[in-house]
Amino acid sequence: MRIRSLGVIDDAVVELSPGFTAVTGETGAGKTMVVTSLGLLLGGRADPALVRIGAEKAVVEGRIAVPEGAPVVVRVEEAGAELDDGALLISRTVSAEGRSRAHLGGRSVPVGMLAELADELVAVHGQTDQQGLLKLSRQRQALDRYAGDAVAVPFAKYGEAYRRLRAVSVELEEIVTRARERAQEADMLRFGLDEIAGVEPRAGEDVELAEEAERLGHAEALSSAATAAHAALAGNPEDPEGIDAATLVAGAQRALDAVRSHDPALAALADRIGEIGILLGDVAGELAGYADDLDADPLRLAAVEERRAALNALTRKYGENIATVLAWAEEGSSRLTELDGDDDRIGELTAERDALRTELGGLAQALTDARTEAAERFAAAVTAELASLAMPHARVSFSLRQTEDPDGVEVGGRPVAYGPSGVDEVELLLAPHPGAPPRPIAKGASGGELSRVMLAVEVVFAGTDPVPTYLFDEVDAGVGGKAAVEIGRRLARLAKSAQVVVVTHLPQVAAFADRQLLVEKTNDGSVTRSGVKVLEGEERVRELSRMLAGQEDSETARAHAEELLATARADV
Repeated sequence: MRIRSLGVIDDAVVELSPGFTAVTGETGAGKTMVVTSLGLLLGGRADPALVRIGAEKAVVEGRIAVPEGAPVVVRVEEAGAELDDGALLISRTVSAEGRSRAHLGGRSVPVGMLAELADELVAVHGQTDQQGLLKLSRQRQALDRYAGDAVAVPFAKYGEAYRRLRAVSVELEEIVTRARERAQEADMLRFGLDEIAGVEPRAGEDVELAEEAERLGHAEALSSAATAAHAALAGNPEDPEGIDAATLVAGAQRALDAVRSHDPALAALADRIGEIGILLGDVAGELAGYADDLDADPLRLAAVEERRAALNALTRKYGENIATVLAWAEEGSSRLTELDGDDDRIGELTAERDALRTELGGLAQALTDARTEAAERFAAAVTAELASLAMPHARVSFSLRQTEDPDGVEVGGRPVAYGPSGVDEVELLLAPHPGAPPRPIAKGASGGELSRVMLAVEVVFAGTDPVPTYLFDEVDAGVGGKAAVEIGRRLARLAKSAQVVVVTHLPQVAAFADRQLLVEKTNDGSVTRSGVKVLEGEERVRELSRMLAGQEDSETARAHAEELLATARADV
């Protein structure tokens, strides 16, 4: 992973090896930036305050080896990205103005895509995660995650029934509480539908009547024009000497017919003139018929205008034209049927709600049973891990309880409150020593104990729902002495099946690492630069001495550091 212009880090390369890697350094050197960088690569929130002062942007680039056949490979390919020799190249850029960009396998992708891949690639844990474990919802999620399909299958069925019950309940409540509004809406629809039915409009009738009114209003002018046009084409019987178009065309055709046999071109022209004569005759006939059929009846005009007024009354209220009025009537009729069926619908919804509540109660009971069984196994496994973390007498257990609610669902013969995750309130309890009553870990665990419970939980998860890489940010906070040694030993064992990266300030933990990285900074008076380097041999002894006594060259500290390393190598 390469980090540039992020926090106190100017430009550093972090080489994480397989097994157990410990990241150490003085306070403020930038150890946490390693965790922050990985968080950015995995879709974490981009904070422009992280950009190094004076830089335009922070850039984090990473190369993550992906197990062959892992589900994440399919998702990467769906995003159009490519693997590079079995590794996934990811980059994230954060500008000082707050803009963020992500690239996956050479393709620009939404930041959310990185977050989708995160759960399958890396499990990140820090102090905020420990605080998250104090929340009951997180404790329930941890139990459900451990239980696997035993809880996931009934949980999916429960969720489907819960969502349907919510939808039915919302619809039922709306119908009941808005009964008056719906009755008023129904009355308005009935009035409008009755008014439209009384007029009985036809589709397109308004257009037809507008055309007819225009024609009737100008009947005399139209008749005079048609008569004059007919006379010009076919002649006027009252003026036998007059010249009309039909007579002239007939004369032209006779002139050409006399000589058409001498030239085909002239014969073609004669035929076309004949066609003109036929067309003139047709038009003249239609003009005569139009003039004869034209009705100038003022009574008909009055009837048309009256009908148009009735239609206009509808279009003023229900639509721009008769087509939209009829569409309103169709929609209104459907809506009225729905409103008139409220009583029947209320009965149907009530019956469905009651049936769903009964079904939900049964599914909630199955979910509780599955959680109860998984809780016993989970608690026993975490308790066993705590024995390896210098808490041999600690006991972990789960409390699963329900809250009675008269409006809830029936489980075990009593109504209990329910929600999207079931009816159970899940709480993780800890009895740190014999004779101590089990108490919620938020109240019964010190900071060091909570760190070890957190680690124990993750170790148990590693056996049931493993991810390739685990990153712990000072999960050993508040721990020291023998407990620190046990944490280092347990992390080393976890690293035999996964890659483990730990940001730590404890030499007892760092000594168990396969590789130790030092984050160090120098100050030239103007710019702080941080680098990350691999510690080997003498350098590692010096760093462990500093962590032990604050003095790299103390002979006592060096001897203790060498002893820690020797013990760790012998143990692992």
